[in-house]
Amino acid sequence: MDSFKGKYERVSADNYEEFLKALGVGLLLRKAATVSTPVMEVSEESGTWTIKTSTSLKTMELKFKIGEEFEETTQDGREVTALVTLDGNKLVTVQKAKKDGVASTKSIREFNGDEVVCTLTIDGNDDLVCVQKFKRV
Repeated sequence: MDSFKGKYERVSADNYEEFLKALGVGLLLRKAATVSTPVMEVSEESGTWTIKTSTSLKTMELKFKIGEEFEETTQDGREVTALVTLDGNKLVTVQKAKKDGVASTKSIREFNGDEVVCTLTIDGNDDLVCVQKFKRV
C-alpha cells in the first residue's frame, strides 16, 4: 500500500458535471469543479490515511482508517456515514446518507502504478458513472 502514496493530478473527468448535478450541486460550483485541475495527495501515518484534494479554490481532506466507519460531511453538504475498505489495489469508499432523500455514493480509487482511476457512482442511479483519471506528478 506504500505504492498508493504520492501526488496525482487529474487528467480527465468523464460525466463529472452530470454526476455533480445528480447530487444537487448548483451550476456555479459545478462549473468551477469541472474547469479546475485538482491535485490529489495520498498519505498515511500510524494507520490513518489522508486523501487531500486541492484546487486553486479549495482544499478538501478525507481522513480515515481502513475498515473503520466514520461520520463525514461531504463537499456537497451531505451528512453521511462512510467506510473505506481495501480491495487489492483499490480503496473503496461507501458513503451512506443519514437522511432519507439524500444520495448515497460509492467511489473506487484504483491504483495502477503512476495512474489512479476514480470511479464514482450514486446508489439507485446505475446509468450514471463518473470516471476521473489522475497521473502521478
